[in-house]
Amino acid sequence: MTHMKIPDTSAAVWVSTNMHPMDCEQKCRMNCSCSAYSIVDIVENGTGCLIWYANMAQKSNGFLERMDMLAVLIVSVVSAWFVIILIAYLWLKKKRKLERKKWHERLFDTYYKDTLEANEVGGRISNPEIAFFDLRTILTATNNFSLANKLGQGGFGFVYKGQLSNGQEVAVKRLSKNSRQGLEEFKNEVMLIAKLQHKNLVELVGCCIQAEEPMLIYEYLPNKSLDSFLFDETKRAILDWRKRFDIIVGIARGILYIHQDSKLSIIHRDLKTSNILLDAEMSPKISDFGLARIFKRDQIQEKTSRIVGTFGYMSPEYAAFGRFSTKSDILVLESYY
Repeated sequence: MTHMKIPDTSAAVWVSTNMHPMDCEQKCRMNCSCSAYSIVDIVENGTGCLIWYANMAQKSNGFLERMDMLAVLIVSVVSAWFVIILIAYLWLKKKRKLERKKWHERLFDTYYKDTLEANEVGGRISNPEIAFFDLRTILTATNNFSLANKLGQGGFGFVYKGQLSNGQEVAVKRLSKNSRQGLEEFKNEVMLIAKLQHKNLVELVGCCIQAEEPMLIYEYLPNKSLDSFLFDETKRAILDWRKRFDIIVGIARGILYIHQDSKLSIIHRDLKTSNILLDAEMSPKISDFGLARIFKRDQIQEKTSRIVGTFGYMSPEYAAFGRFSTKSDILVLESYY
């Protein structure tokens, strides 16, 4: 019978093999030290007598007892691991939150500490290079990031159309928590685009770092990106050779500017078609400088062990060995048409 406990007969006293059960009972009752009695032959004649004195040691089914102990052990180990994992998760979450907060503070200090100018029009704070928008302004502009305002998405997160209080239309690039584009790339993009001004580069209107998901606010370009035309059977017909030529010339001018004519010599490193935006007149504007690198004026090339970007839009020497230069950006133009 399951979980049934039986007396330990090794501690019993053998009284008789043929004593009647009533005599066995009487013998036990007459002795104050008797703890229990039992007949020996239960099946046949019900005779014989065993008597236990003092405390009775009980034993249970050994296998079931071991199984119970194993179950308790497993539950204890699993519970302990669960607690450890939970503590580690909470610790990492808190650490990530603190790191993000410190990063926000560093970014805040980098751009407008000691140079703040309050600008109530559009809900922003600006310095000579870049405007910082408060979260409330962005939420209002994008209708709380409604699906109707969603323009697209990528590895970085989502892009939403918005309209500021002064009527200006903008595109809000929202960096998701799980984005492949990290905070350093975000900071890199803010630093570079804020210092660059050219008709073939997308204009950075400002950014917002109040939320856990930092945001970049660009000028709104109604025709979206070049890939939406090149890889669409219907839209591709719009790109006659005249338009294609004008687009490639505009991209080349933008590249020439960041390579030679700007205050900084910059290698883009991610000139894929989805990063070429088109305005209402189909003029191209280069965007997404998160992976860009600054070069010295006399520097020919650089090498990195971290290969980033999009395969298919990389020069062979960069994809294979991590070496990149101004030629890396120029070579990508050949893959557009």
